[in-house]
Amino acid sequence: MRRLAILPFALCALTVHAQATQRPEVAAAARAEQARVVAWRRDFHQNPELSNQEQRTAAKVAEHLRALGLKPQTGIAHHGVVAIIEGGKPGPRVALRADMDALPVTEQTGLPFASKATATFNGQSTGVMHACGHDGHTSILLGVADALVAMRKDLPGQVMLIFQPAEEGVPPGENGGAPMMLEEGVFKSFKPDAIFGLHVFSTLQAGQIGVRQGPMLAASDRFSIKVHGRQTHGSRPWGGIDPIVAAADMVGTAQTIVSRRTDLAKLPAVVTFGTIHGGIRFNIIPDDVEMTGTIRTFDLGMREKIFADLKNVAEHVGAAHGATVEAKVPDAKGNPVTMNDPELTARMRPSLEAVAGKDNVVEPPLQMGAEDYAYFAREVPSMYFFVGATAKGIDPATAPGNHSPQFNMDESALDLGLRAMLQVTLDYLHGGS
Repeated sequence: MRRLAILPFALCALTVHAQATQRPEVAAAARAEQARVVAWRRDFHQNPELSNQEQRTAAKVAEHLRALGLKPQTGIAHHGVVAIIEGGKPGPRVALRADMDALPVTEQTGLPFASKATATFNGQSTGVMHACGHDGHTSILLGVADALVAMRKDLPGQVMLIFQPAEEGVPPGENGGAPMMLEEGVFKSFKPDAIFGLHVFSTLQAGQIGVRQGPMLAASDRFSIKVHGRQTHGSRPWGGIDPIVAAADMVGTAQTIVSRRTDLAKLPAVVTFGTIHGGIRFNIIPDDVEMTGTIRTFDLGMREKIFADLKNVAEHVGAAHGATVEAKVPDAKGNPVTMNDPELTARMRPSLEAVAGKDNVVEPPLQMGAEDYAYFAREVPSMYFFVGATAKGIDPATAPGNHSPQFNMDESALDLGLRAMLQVTLDYLHGGS
């Protein structure tokens, strides 16, 4: 539950809609920043860093913010960077967030600035790639910072810039990301009246923006199930307890949780098994099998019921096979639903239409993907939106998606993202005037 005392500025602003035409200062800033934002994006793309390893990226961000005369805080949640732009006039407080981390993906785009970086992830050597577009997000927010600093004498209020590490998920046994930034007090001395975030998105055409009121992205939770049998020779399965057969039965039975036990007429849900590990030789039935997976939901009650149902299936199916089971459902702190404040989103939608055109601002369906930005959105009213990343002439339905080794963001998304974030920010600070 939000316990935000809305300032008079914000209370007044919520009754006024943003203007429906692009601000001339937004267009001018976009022209001035275009080449620089593209150059930043290509540099970050060529030098990606995994979650909780964003040292170079954070250093580059902090260096530029200092060059603008700001005083960035660094080292928040390991490599987070935060800076405050003080406007020259009284007004509300707003926060803008960009994520900085890359993925354990080996790039296959063939771009001249493609990543050749490698790292160790979960004990395995892998390529590292900005396969989700966070290189673009960071570059866009740096461009917005340039524009806001240039006009801060006439700027009402204050703007918090949040460059967040570890959105893609922290390594096992580590903390990080948005929850850790909040735990370390990122909003303690500066509680914004609203926060805005964006994400480039392959299923939208370049030039389009996607936004909806209420739930935008699903809650995500991870689970792990260990099935303990008893090893025996493959020719004598009766001599042991086969955890592979038990695990296979669990995977099959678990499909009925969504298809038969969950009210999908209310909201969608997903239960997916992502890994199964067991055995080392073709003719040996092993002692154990380990499985992990993800649960995606939009409703807290459905979320808790699926947790209970999956644990019940695992334990009782295992018992039916004579196996014992350790079911951790969930096995770690997950992400809540990413919620767009309905009032704020309705108010700011004209800002998005002003830069993209009314017909290019669409309402996307509920997305089963998840974001730890959701933790920020639980603290203060939020609007999170998508920026189309697939070049015109390519069908977004078949284009390589976010997290694909062939994901290739059309760089016009950088321009639209910058203009959208800047327009939203200025309209909010000026109270929709």
